[in-house]
Amino acid sequence: MHTMFQIISEQFQNYKIIRRMAKFGDRATYQSHYLGLAWEVLNPLIQIGIYYLVFGVALKRGDPMPGVPYLPWMVVGITPWLFMNRSVLDASKSVYQEVGLASKMKFPVSILPSIKIVGNLASFWTMLAFSVFLMLVNHMYPSVSWIQFIYYFICMMALLYALGIFNSTVTVLVRDWQITLQSILRMLFYMSGVLFNFATSNFPVLLIRILELNPFYYIINGMRESLLNKGWVWQEPNLTISIVFWMFVFIVMTVGTFLHNKFRANFVDLI
Repeated sequence: MHTMFQIISEQFQNYKIIRRMAKFGDRATYQSHYLGLAWEVLNPLIQIGIYYLVFGVALKRGDPMPGVPYLPWMVVGITPWLFMNRSVLDASKSVYQEVGLASKMKFPVSILPSIKIVGNLASFWTMLAFSVFLMLVNHMYPSVSWIQFIYYFICMMALLYALGIFNSTVTVLVRDWQITLQSILRMLFYMSGVLFNFATSNFPVLLIRILELNPFYYIINGMRESLLNKGWVWQEPNLTISIVFWMFVFIVMTVGTFLHNKFRANFVDLI
């Protein structure tokens, strides 16, 4: 427990370094591209266009929620998914790729996953602004339920760091884990309610309840309900799922920080 709080405190103590390194990483990634940082927006927009043509047009899916067209509903959900998917994968490689840099610059290795997560936030905010634009075009206006977005954003960042510190350590110990993680995330894409609403599907009730325990689903559905004014976090079944979500984050964070603290002195040798 002490180790977990120590590593969490390192994130706040080194927040300025995290921001500077994340900003530098973004520029370095696209410095040789003609469109530069514009690809941070173009890539998700292209994916959204493909998914909408397949699921919204070709398969002619109806409104997933009463009074909510498919396109804004899908974009509000796919925005956090694209951010979480990329952040989980980037954070899982962070220690393996950058531990040498951390040893030279003398900052805690534990902030490497945070640098990757923060580096992807610019794309997330841009896509969120696009989501709000689509909502306004479809006559869905801000309401008091939007305040819940802050809570779900905190949930998302907590989940991403817990997974980041765990996956980045395991990837150093077991190199195959990073490839396995990619396959897991591809499967979770279809199990997180990004493209269709579990509540309006023909799935058995028990299966829906199991799928709702997915932490990615909790965040995606929570942000949707907040921005689309369709539910509150303290209502059932959201309250029960919230407890399960935070238990999951706590367990992953505890195991991840323990492993990180145990092996970080040997990261360079292991790599």
